[in-house]
Amino acid sequence: MLLGVIKEPDGEKRVAIIPNSIKKLRKAGFNIIIEEGAGISANHLDSEYEKAGGKIGSRQDALTADIIVSIRLPEVSILRNSQMVACVSDPFRNAQKISSYIKKSITLFSMDMIPRRLSRAQSMDVNSSQDNLAGYKAVLLGASQVPKGIPMMTTSAGTIRPAKVVIMGSGVAGLQAIATAKRLGAVVYASDVRKSAAEQIESVGGRFIEVEGMDDFEDEAGYAKPLTPEFIQKVNDTVCEVASDADIIVTTARIFGRPAPITVPSSAVLNFKSGAVIVDMNADVGGNCELTKPGEIFTTDNGVIIVGTSNLPGTVANSASMLYSNNLTTFITSISKDGNIVLSEDDDILVGPSEDSDFYVPGMGGVLICSNGKIHSKQTRLGGVL
Repeated sequence: MLLGVIKEPDGEKRVAIIPNSIKKLRKAGFNIIIEEGAGISANHLDSEYEKAGGKIGSRQDALTADIIVSIRLPEVSILRNSQMVACVSDPFRNAQKISSYIKKSITLFSMDMIPRRLSRAQSMDVNSSQDNLAGYKAVLLGASQVPKGIPMMTTSAGTIRPAKVVIMGSGVAGLQAIATAKRLGAVVYASDVRKSAAEQIESVGGRFIEVEGMDDFEDEAGYAKPLTPEFIQKVNDTVCEVASDADIIVTTARIFGRPAPITVPSSAVLNFKSGAVIVDMNADVGGNCELTKPGEIFTTDNGVIIVGTSNLPGTVANSASMLYSNNLTTFITSISKDGNIVLSEDDDILVGPSEDSDFYVPGMGGVLICSNGKIHSKQTRLGGVL
């Protein structure tokens, strides 16, 4: 089977497969064709792919492959009927495109739909691998914008107090942000809607911000649940009060398939000190800060710097591509036999855990979104928005 690696659209520097993954794919029976220049932005030359056993071709050459791999969801117009695609499709936000894929009988594997609680899925979990890097880079962006040093420094001219950093949310991205800020020498406070997160926060050097009435607001898939307006207000009030004298605030709250919740209202920004930096990790899906401008960095009238940089993993494209490529290669080789993709209804990575599993989530399937002109029968939540 021929596997095609295509160049990502403008603004996306990552590449789906790096040269180090070519050998593993070839061993599994695949021939690989890479669009010319696909890996350049991630610091992988065409010659490296050729040396690893891949073939370099034009975009049209790569699109002749049986399965196309990418990061972004390719436009359906460049694909042929009954082709296979593996990417991050963000299906709930791209429902119209998914419908077009179904009409064209394309088999779509959406890597962001990995049933992440399955132990076998962890080596394929692109959400976790990319969120890790995003959390790390968010803190570095904050540190580069804040007009003061991060660690405590004692000099003959006086002592610089360590920066205060507040991380809102402690999922994969949040925990990495906490750890990174701590390594830089900051005093770190962190919040989460899951009371059980306190131990994790403390294990990486953070101080847990507890909110009265807190419970484990987490769904069966391991994602944060939508919160009631009343509790959102309580969280906002408590955490924003702690953040009022912070130097860097990083917001990480993301609800799968939904707009990002507002955790920093405009009224709170007015109370933040001049020179404080808010890094909104979810600028691309509405933003956690009410004032965020996607793709922009700007300063408010009261001197607060708001960073709305989108696609944080793409700003560390080399590392992000390596992790994504490892995730994707592990997935593809796990569903292949003798160089052919095998769609098995018994594979819980593909179709989601069975109903008798502790990890079963009603209405949520696995990576397989659609094939043979139909949405997969387990994807009823997605089917409801198509």
